[in-house]
Amino acid sequence: MPLTRRNALTRGAALFAAAWSAPQIAFAAESPSVAALDKSDLIYLSPIVSDGKDSACHGEVWFVHHDREIFVVTQSNAWRAEATRRGFNRARIWIGEFGAWKSAKKRYLSAPYLEIQGQLESNNEVHAEVLSVFGQKYAAEWGTWGPRFNNGLADGSRVLLRYKVAS
Repeated sequence: MPLTRRNALTRGAALFAAAWSAPQIAFAAESPSVAALDKSDLIYLSPIVSDGKDSACHGEVWFVHHDREIFVVTQSNAWRAEATRRGFNRARIWIGEFGAWKSAKKRYLSAPYLEIQGQLESNNEVHAEVLSVFGQKYAAEWGTWGPRFNNGLADGSRVLLRYKVAS
């Protein structure tokens, strides 16, 4: 097909439309969960065990959504940390606030959820950056919990879990 002004304009418009619509589609598909993450103080987290089912060990936890990743500070002997160490690095989170998970009576199962892939994060610079974000998010409680998280990460009694949305 010869290159005419009409063909060039049509192709250019098609390329522009494709480039313009792709990010919007990706953002729209992501937006309900991202919006929920950015509004919630808690997530309900459950490691996924080898048969693909949720672990029996659920828990509501503080978290931060930072640089498109989800960070959780937890006790180093908590099942979510142990599961990650044992290679069960996939987890499911439900986003919202329903009280303590046992008394929530599985109401959180109706909340937006994501499947995530985690790892232990040991970089002290990342710890400091993420703890700063925790401090901003949980400012009212940070006078008590900030030192606990910081000291726990320093002495190994707590770990930082770093999650990405699973593909």
